[in-house]
Amino acid sequence: MTENMDIGRVTRFGEGQEQVWGMTSAERVRRMLVRDVPAGARIASGHSLHINLDYAFDPLLLRLALARPGVAFDDGDALVIGQLPDEGAPSERIDLRTSTGFYNEKLRKTERPFAIRVSPQTRTAIERASYFGAYKGVTDLLTKYLWPELAFHLTRLAAALKMTPNMVTGIGAIMCVLATIFFYNGAFWEGIGAGFVFMVLDTVDGKLARCTITSSKWGNVFDHGIDLVHPPFWWAAWGLGLGHVGLALPVSTFATIMVAIVAGYVLQRLCEGIFLKYAAMDMHVWRPFDSWFRLITARRNPNMVILFVSMIAGRPDLGLIAVAWWTILSLLVHMVQVMQLVQARKAGRPITSWLEQSR
Repeated sequence: MTENMDIGRVTRFGEGQEQVWGMTSAERVRRMLVRDVPAGARIASGHSLHINLDYAFDPLLLRLALARPGVAFDDGDALVIGQLPDEGAPSERIDLRTSTGFYNEKLRKTERPFAIRVSPQTRTAIERASYFGAYKGVTDLLTKYLWPELAFHLTRLAAALKMTPNMVTGIGAIMCVLATIFFYNGAFWEGIGAGFVFMVLDTVDGKLARCTITSSKWGNVFDHGIDLVHPPFWWAAWGLGLGHVGLALPVSTFATIMVAIVAGYVLQRLCEGIFLKYAAMDMHVWRPFDSWFRLITARRNPNMVILFVSMIAGRPDLGLIAVAWWTILSLLVHMVQVMQLVQARKAGRPITSWLEQSR
């Protein structure tokens, strides 16, 4: 089937009736064409975008096909997707089975995008490939190592229940508020439990949006707004809750800790914003050290690890003090990273991601 769309002529062929993430291939492709086409992208004159509905493929391939007129992306002898000339042969054919990979700027990683022929036997493999393919290559240690498998099964369950990403975010928001209340009342273990559920769901909603291709501007604001705002409230509630377990900090000490945590948190995010503005890329993908430090930098999840360890030691007060010191140290690291960026720009050195260089 050939049709004219805003980006140009699109030809879809094949069957692909088996559902993946509750969608047929035709519906999945339709959503990708609506939501994942880069702003301003158009099919080149004299070309058509050919899409094989017998395959489920990584959304990255759509962006690559639109950016590379004349290139066919194949699975062995079968065309998966390509922006091909209306007359003549493709200028290049890339076999996805043997390609070295492509840099995915959205997800901060170099990857070999998946393309799997759709069948009842491959459904689970496709869902697993699309889920793990949607994972950011650079993130914190808990998101990267602790709960990917758990979040995968929860994402599949949410899709089967026809839940939207915003529904998952809403449940997570409730757990986030409950964690704050528990911390404030000194019920630290209960708060950690509620916080853990929230943190896992914070992974699930994003993966559900990417796997079912249902992301929206409102969902992005809802999800990231909660992520951005709630951490200082958690740490303040934790500090206030210490009085309920006989470990209240002196007022001056608590005030100093909160100034350090809140100011450090805000300035850290400011450093990241400055880096993004002047380097046109995320701070954490510049060099190997930057990516490694993102695993442990003073964001919510690593800070929760510190507080969890302090609870095991029976000293939640020292845990909050440790969070304050780690926030200050992380801020200093980010400030050094920004200064190194300034020096590199002054020296005229190219600012590129090591992940893109290593593919």
